[in-house]
Amino acid sequence: MSGTHALIIVIAAIFTNNILLSNFLGMCSFLACSRQLETAVGLGVAVTFVMTCTTVLNYLIYHYVLVPQGIDHLTFIVFIAVIAAFVQFVEMFVERFSPKLYYALGIFLPLITVNCAILGAALFMVIRNYTFLQTAGFGVGAGLGWALAIILMAGLRKKMGYSNIPRPFQGVAITMIVTGVMALAFMGFAGMVSIQ
Repeated sequence: MSGTHALIIVIAAIFTNNILLSNFLGMCSFLACSRQLETAVGLGVAVTFVMTCTTVLNYLIYHYVLVPQGIDHLTFIVFIAVIAAFVQFVEMFVERFSPKLYYALGIFLPLITVNCAILGAALFMVIRNYTFLQTAGFGVGAGLGWALAIILMAGLRKKMGYSNIPRPFQGVAITMIVTGVMALAFMGFAGMVSIQ
């Protein structure tokens, strides 16, 4: 992956390799917080911020602390600790400056800590052997891709609220079906670029 430009990684992480729609990481908060558009936008921004910052910080810690000291077996613990610290920061910031959004997100704001999409982005950075710029691009792109998916779903769920959906498909069932259709739609971008 050393030859792939960071901008290409950003585009691929948003569309062709969307962390939510191609790897299905971060589904719990995606399904729970996509009922209201305002909540989806707020959570999307929070996840993008946390994912970008923690992926970059975890890159620095991994390459300049863990690997040189020969303690890279602590990668999971360190990555989760960094993610937890950033989520605490975001939670305090949102509570202070947007109490309405803080209460709308409820329990799902602190649950960003265990959002597997954020940990997955940090681990993909290690597995794919990204450079620093590629890591920053992937963090931004993966966060924006996750935010795009939840905002699209919130818009679709609002529209479905006015639709006549057959009774067996109402609720989570139609949401899972729409998520699958969205994943298929994003597969249409697969010919553009891939970062597997």
